[in-house]
This record gives sequence, structure tokens and C-alpha cells, in this order.
Amino acid sequence: MGRLKEVLRMLVPGATVFFSSACIMILELVASRLVARDLGSSLYTWTSIIGVVLTGIAAGNYLGGRIADRHQARRALAVLFGLASAACVSIIIVNNAVGSWLWLWRLSWPTHVFIHVLLVFLVPSALLGTIAPVVAKMALDRGLPTGRTIGDIYAWGAAGSIAGTFLAGFYLISAFGSVTIIWGIGAAMLLVGILYWLSCWVLYVWAMIFGALLTMGMAPAEWAQDAGTAAFLREPADPNVLYENETAYCHVAIRQTSKRPDRRAFMQDKLMHSEAVMGDVTNLQYFYTRVFAGLTHGLSGGRQDLSLMVIGGGGYAFPQYLKATWPSSRVEVVEIDPGVTEAAMAAFGLDRNTAIETVNLDARNHVGQLLLGQEPARRYDFIYEDAINDYSVPFQLVTHEFNEKIARLLTDDGAYMINLIDTYDNARFLGAVVGTARLTFSHVYVLTSEIGLPSLRDTFVVVATKRPIDPTAILNAHNRHLKFWLLSESEVNRVLERAGHAILTDDHAPVEHMLAPVVRQSAAEILARRYLREAMELQAAREYDASIRKYREAVKLNPSMALKAANEIGMMHVAQNRNAEAVKAFQEAIQAQKDAGGKQTAVGSVHMNLGVLLDRMKKPKEAKEQYVKAAEWFRIELDENPGSFVVWHWLGDMQACIGDFKKASDAFAKAMALEPSNPVHYDKLARALAQQKRYDEAIVVVNKHIRLLQEQGAKEPAGQLRQYVEFLEYQRAKQPR
Repeated sequence: MGRLKEVLRMLVPGATVFFSSACIMILELVASRLVARDLGSSLYTWTSIIGVVLTGIAAGNYLGGRIADRHQARRALAVLFGLASAACVSIIIVNNAVGSWLWLWRLSWPTHVFIHVLLVFLVPSALLGTIAPVVAKMALDRGLPTGRTIGDIYAWGAAGSIAGTFLAGFYLISAFGSVTIIWGIGAAMLLVGILYWLSCWVLYVWAMIFGALLTMGMAPAEWAQDAGTAAFLREPADPNVLYENETAYCHVAIRQTSKRPDRRAFMQDKLMHSEAVMGDVTNLQYFYTRVFAGLTHGLSGGRQDLSLMVIGGGGYAFPQYLKATWPSSRVEVVEIDPGVTEAAMAAFGLDRNTAIETVNLDARNHVGQLLLGQEPARRYDFIYEDAINDYSVPFQLVTHEFNEKIARLLTDDGAYMINLIDTYDNARFLGAVVGTARLTFSHVYVLTSEIGLPSLRDTFVVVATKRPIDPTAILNAHNRHLKFWLLSESEVNRVLERAGHAILTDDHAPVEHMLAPVVRQSAAEILARRYLREAMELQAAREYDASIRKYREAVKLNPSMALKAANEIGMMHVAQNRNAEAVKAFQEAIQAQKDAGGKQTAVGSVHMNLGVLLDRMKKPKEAKEQYVKAAEWFRIELDENPGSFVVWHWLGDMQACIGDFKKASDAFAKAMALEPSNPVHYDKLARALAQQKRYDEAIVVVNKHIRLLQEQGAKEPAGQLRQYVEFLEYQRAKQPR
């Protein structure tokens, strides 16, 4: 009986420290997911989180011991749990607020990450750290043996930490999401505090406040969303986010970046991993995917029964291209996160009945399983690695040991292509990857987009083969407009020297340190994008001068934004009737395109805007020169992306301005076929046909236009168009027979 009584006397202190220790570990794991939306998931974030949480626990233990000596334990615990509950709410508020502090983005990246984590998690960790010493004092006050009591408290605490780790990692985060878990822990702590001091009216007041804040932070009602956003209890709602989910590995979101055409970006944590135009899977948006595609076309020799492996699914944009282009081929995607596959099916165009085979496993493990026998069960013609970014590099996929396994899976005529991020000035990671690949493959090539600013982050494609190939000839034959730079042997040697001829192995692969300068550059680009977003919001609100200042600040941080910024500045000057300044801004945008090495084809719209402005300024000759250049650039864009109805429409406008109504009508007809629900295409096509005196065709188009407007409920405009039909019929009757 005495033994049972002793156990019961220890149960409450043990359960208390078990609970508080579990909460600490759950919050530590949730912290990594919460800050990843702003900071990504990297060695820097994990180092900061672990260091800050341990610092908080140590400080809390120190303070808790002194609190235990001065105050009655039960009441002290009630207050501490109440404060810890409030601290959970502060995690959400401070994290949302700190993420918008632009001054942090001006610091070095490790410093930025550390300060962000420190501000968000130090106080909650310290408050939870105070609980264990107070619980130990409470247990000792009950007359339990000192050594056994302290040992039991440590054991219960360790058990709670273990339980919290497994519970958060294997279930809670993927089931509920980071923010919901924090609110849940806050509520649980408040309940424990009330149980320790039932008559403490302050805790009941906090309970009412907590309930109100919870409603503001989580309720779906519009007023709650507005109030919660204003109080930093939730992130501002983004109407362009079509899908969002917290998976076991990351935060996934799909954001619509334009409606005409329906272009979407696939986000994992804070990074854009893929972009695609819905309904047009062959329209590849990224440089490296175009290189992958071009080399696959050239090296496959016309075969249709290829065996293809893609490491890293992302939004499945490139795997969908492969399956659409080579439908008889076997396309296998190795994507560790099933949530990524689900997101691609939910809102990124991947058919739920797709013939693409998905393996939800770490690529290193999958490759190892394929090689369990002496010879692999199957070999692959092409293997593409698309699982690397500058914040989080799965080092096990770039080592010499992994390359040896890949070589065994690859056919003798095949190619292994790796997409990675680096800067040409840094090139430490790039050089290490190239040097490591050369140990396994006889021939290694490095391609990147045409570089005008080698200090900026860029995409590099490392191509490893067992036989010599000519990437330049292959890519030029596939896409004559693809701008790329194939590094020469001397340039590759320079890259290897910058990396110190490092070789990546399973035992030593310091990829995060190699990419540290690139991460710092990336942080500047993130700040630049924030300035760009603020500039666009100010522009929409017609606060033009403030918007122009923001655009210029963005360009200082990231010169690659100069084209877009200068074009938008020019448009704002046009809106203010400051024509001379607008001309200068458009010319700056054109020069920015040249400085970037000619790789930004968006300059066509700049020439168009400048031409329209010069026309308005009564300079028809200069305007026509700009229209001609705009049309040339639009044709280049359409060679690469023939499904863009917006560019077809712009091309039609330019041809009409030049006076070539035959080419204009052809372009408008193409735009109408691609976007048959847009009445503007019908109107432009009919008028271009009328200019050519092709009245029969124009009448047919206008009648289609009328039917479309009637279907859309626009009866009055449809009635007005009937008068235009009569005019066209009159003009037709006047034609000589």
C-alpha cells in the first residue's frame, strides 16, 4: 500500500514534466516548419532552432530554480503554464511580424536566420524550461527520496521529449499543420495551469482572451480573417493561392501567377520549384527543363520506347512533358513526399490516372533497391536530377558513391543530367559536383543560360555521359532560340579551381558551406522581390512616385529585375503624361535586356509600349521601328511557346500597326482559336479582315462574335454588332464583281 501511495505521489509531478517536455519538442519541430515559409529549411535554420531552444531551456532552468525557492510550487506552476500559453500565441504573432521586417533582410543570411528564430522562440522555450525545476521542488516537498525523485523527474522529462518528437514528426505536423498545433499546445497549457490553481481568476480572463484570439486566428469568417491579419495572428490571405497543405516534409502551395494564360507556380516552403501553363504540358517554363528536353530529343535518336527516371517530382511539369512527348516511354518519378504528388494532382494539372509512375521514396534508397542484384533489373536511357536548390541540398544525391550507382543504372548511350543553383563567381558547389562526376563519367559538360551578371544566382545543368556528345549542336538543332552558354574546358577548369578540386563523398560533403555565398545572394533577391511586390501594390493604388522608388530599390538589390522595373516605371510615367521620362524608362528596360546577355524575351512588350508612346507623341517613323522590333521578339517567343494566345494577340496588334493586315489577321485567328471565349480576338480579327476587303470572312467572324456575346449575356453589345454586319455587307456589295 505504501508503494502504491508513493507512486501516486510521484504521478502528478511526473505527468507534468512529461507534458512540458513533450511540448518543448513539439514546438521545436513545429518551429522548423513555421520559419521555413520565410527562411527555408537549411543547416542555418536547424542550427539556429536547436541553439535557441537549448538556450531558452537553460535560461528557464536557471530561473525556474529560483522561482521554486521563493514561491509555492502549485501556484507557481499555474502562473508559468498560463504564461507559456500566452507565449504560444506570441510565437504566431512575432513570426508573422518578423517575417515582414525588411531590415532583417539586409543582414547576412546566417545572422538573419538566427535573429528571426531568437525573437520567435527564445521566450517560449525559456518559460517551458522553468517548469522542470519547480516540479522537482514540488515532488521533494512531498517527502520523496531526493535521488530517486530527481532521477524520476529526469526520466519523465526524457520520456516526454521522446514522445513529443515522435508524435510531432510522425503524426501531428502532417495531420494538423504548424499553426493549429501551436494553438492546441497553448490551449492545453492553459488547461493545465487552471488545474493547478482553480481559483486564479487571471487564468480565466486569459482563457476568454485566448478564445477571442483563437477565433481571430483560425475562424473562416471574413471579419475574423481581417482582424486576425491586422493582429498578425495569421498571414495575409493571398487570393492567388489555389492550393495549400502541410505535408510530412514541407509546406506546399500552388499559386496562380497569371490568368491569361493560366500560369501557376509550385511552391515548397518559400521556394518556387516549378511553373507551368495549365493545359499546355509541352510549354516548358524553365531554362534547365528546356536543356533537358533538347538533349533528350537529340540523344534519343528518334526512339519512342525510352526508359526515363526523374529524381524530384516538384510540380511534375517536366515529367508530364516527357510523357506527352514520348507517350510509349516509361516515365518514373522518384519523389519522397506523397504530399507533393497530391498537390500536383489537385491543382497543377497532373491527371490522377496518369501513366507516370511515382515512387515515394528517397532517391538514394530507391536506386539502392534497384541495384540489389549483381545487375540492375532495368536500365535507364536518361536520368534527370531535379531535387537540388540552394537552401537545401540532399547531399547524398551528389556524392561519388551515388554517381557510381547511377552509372550502373544508365545505358551506354544514356545521359545523367543534374540541375543545380550556384553563381559563376562562386562556383564552389558547381565545381565540386563537376569534379565528383568526372571520377565516374568519361564526359562531363556544364551549361547555363547566357550570363551577363556572373555574380547573380543562376541555373547550371551538369550533363554526364559515357560517350562524347556535342551539346551545342544538339540544342541548336532542337531550339534555335534557346540562349545558353556551354562552358569551355578552360572555364570548367576555372570552376574546379574555385571549388578547390573538392570531391563530394558520403563521408564528407559540406554542400551548405559551399553554397553560403549563394544563399546570401538569394536573401538579397528575396528582399528585392518583397520590394517588387510592394511597388506593384503601390502602382495599383496609383501612388506612382512611391512605387517608382520601390522599383528602383528592388533593382539595386537584384539587377536582373531591371527590365520589368523599368517597363513598369515607364508605364507609370505614361499615366502621368510624363512622356520624355517614359521614353527614357522604356529605353532603360531595353538596355537591361542587352546587359542580361539577351536571355529575357519579355522585351517585346517593352518595344510595343514604347511604340505606342511614340505614336502618341506624333513620331510615326520611330514608332514603326519599335513595332517592327516588338513583332520580331513576339515571333521568337511564339517559336518557344506557340500556345501563348496573349503573345499571338500582341503580334496581331503589331502587324496591324505596321500595316501588314494579312499577318495581323493570321495572328488574331490563332489567338481566337487558342482562346475562343475572348470577344476581343473576334473584333480584332474581323477588322483586320475588313482592312483587306475580305468581307465574307469578316462577316462570318462577326456573326460568331455576336453568338458568343449572346451566350455570355451581353445582349446590348451583340445588338450593336449587327449594325457592323450591315456595314460589312454594304461594303461587300460595293465591290466590283
